[in-house]
Amino acid sequence: SYDVMTPSAARGILEAIYWKPAITWVIDRIHVLNPIRFDNIRRNELAGKLPAGTIKKAMKDGCSPVEVFIEDNRQQRAAMVLRDVSCVIEAHFEFNGDEDNNAAKHKEIFDRRARNGQCFHHPYLGCREFPAHFELLEDGIPQSSIVGEQNLGWMLHDMDFQNNMEAKFFRAEMRNGIIEVPPFDGKGVKA
Repeated sequence: SYDVMTPSAARGILEAIYWKPAITWVIDRIHVLNPIRFDNIRRNELAGKLPAGTIKKAMKDGCSPVEVFIEDNRQQRAAMVLRDVSCVIEAHFEFNGDEDNNAAKHKEIFDRRARNGQCFHHPYLGCREFPAHFELLEDGIPQSSIVGEQNLGWMLHDMDFQNNMEAKFFRAEMRNGIIEVPPFDGKGVKA
């Protein structure tokens, strides 16, 4: 796990609240409000998946049983996860074309959905097991409890969907709880 939410994760949260093909969310800043803390957890998972052919055969035949015996396939996996995460995402959207460039309309729809807790799917941090709860801040950004500067190292900025799904990274620096996210094609963003 990264020390803080990545810009890619922040974009995913905003898209869960309001996504349209006409716009792309651009993350400007991530405010980390709580101290960075980790927990170690263990999860029981299945070691493998059912073969697709088995499922297709069962669907075609209509009578073939599809079974997974958990006792034979259980695998315990360890994970280090963030704890007590509280962040503020500062972002804007950019238009992808000319077809629907009414900025006020898109902002009003996003604000209404965020204010009412509406989303297309519930946002999460990393895995669906870690839901992200959200609210629209209308009265300013709370002060972070983190003071000073911290180098967070190379962090995933986002995936370059136009360039063969290439991952792009940047050197994340946090100053008094605030991470300034460089433009996706900006200086310091590397593949």
